[in-house]
Amino acid sequence: MKIIKFIVLLLIILGSINWGLWGSFQYDIIQDIFGFDRSLFARLMYILIGLCGIYAISFLFSDKFSYCKNKK
Repeated sequence: MKIIKFIVLLLIILGSINWGLWGSFQYDIIQDIFGFDRSLFARLMYILIGLCGIYAISFLFSDKFSYCKNKK
């Protein structure tokens, strides 16, 4: 399960960097890695990053997320 969470976090970081680059410079790193914008691989990568973001919501409610707990 640690490996899955690690991969999810890496893809979320990649997506965040991509959004930052797109917002600042209109540069799409996913497009450069996987070809032009309409390629199947680029679209699958966008979908996978989106699904990882949805899955990462569960991290907020896990027992190991110590920022939401009251420390005594």
